[in-house]
Amino acid sequence: MNVLVTGGMGYIGSHTCIQMIEAGMTPVIFDNLYNSKETVLQRIEDVSGSKPEFVNGDVRNKALLIETMKRFNIESVIHFAGLKAVGESVAKPLEYYDNNVNGTLVLVDAMREAGVKSIIFSSSATVYGDPATVPITESFPTSATNPYGHSKLMVEECLTDFQKANPDWSIVLLRYFNPVGSHPTGKLGEDPQGIPNNLMPFVSQVAVGRREFLSVFGSDYPTKDGTGVRDYIHVVDLADGHVVALDKIGKKSGLHIYNLGTGNGYSVLDMVKAFEVASGKRIPYKLVERRPGDIAECWADPSKAQKDLGWKAKRTLEDMTRDSWLWQSNNPDGYPE
Repeated sequence: MNVLVTGGMGYIGSHTCIQMIEAGMTPVIFDNLYNSKETVLQRIEDVSGSKPEFVNGDVRNKALLIETMKRFNIESVIHFAGLKAVGESVAKPLEYYDNNVNGTLVLVDAMREAGVKSIIFSSSATVYGDPATVPITESFPTSATNPYGHSKLMVEECLTDFQKANPDWSIVLLRYFNPVGSHPTGKLGEDPQGIPNNLMPFVSQVAVGRREFLSVFGSDYPTKDGTGVRDYIHVVDLADGHVVALDKIGKKSGLHIYNLGTGNGYSVLDMVKAFEVASGKRIPYKLVERRPGDIAECWADPSKAQKDLGWKAKRTLEDMTRDSWLWQSNNPDGYPE
């Protein structure tokens, strides 16, 4: 199966390409390298033994998308491309709506013209807003507390309406919880540009000496230690979820929605302590004010994905922190230019 992977050079996209290749699928990467580097392509080949085709392009470029889909006989799309930082979205809402919402609409319009009727969308647990209870099932009401979450929710609503009008399409919405870790070879990992917005790359950069300390946003949440609680999932487990979804229901018409998480919640300080054990390094941190748009706790009920797809997260917190440290210690400055 030839699959267009938008944002395939990014953190989750690159890991998914490796798992796709191992499953006998053929990813074609479409990425504008806004938050990634072309050297990732060689790392994918080093790990998988196969170098995917790569098209340097923006998902808002409809003509290039159509040309790419036709040239490579694309049968399905996995759509990762987009901006993804909660804090940045509060400061730059228009950029988030343009990239994430408009970009997806252009992509789906291009798919329609190219005759491709299957897409897996990289959504997020942020679409649940501030949930009344945990764990979170797919039937929970949706809302959002920040522009990043709004952009994901708006795309979900657009795709839902589109699928109703086009019942022969297969649209899969995968709602991720918090991806962490790296490929167990240490060759691929999370390499954010500038100051990291996510917890684990920030912790690992402190451990490797790139940053002086970790800022812990909020210490007065109603949680066991006052810090935010999240469902952290190993990026390879997350990648496997895409492969299974593509294999099981990629061509099955309808709208399909799944949580991808572990079902376990860990606080920020839990993660810091686990990383200290994995790395043998002390992680200095400072407790600072809450960050706009953040919530107290959020973790998944992943039972629907297990029931329908046969998918379950296998990797432990120790695996997540060990692999994160392996990546960062082997690549202290991230990917080379």
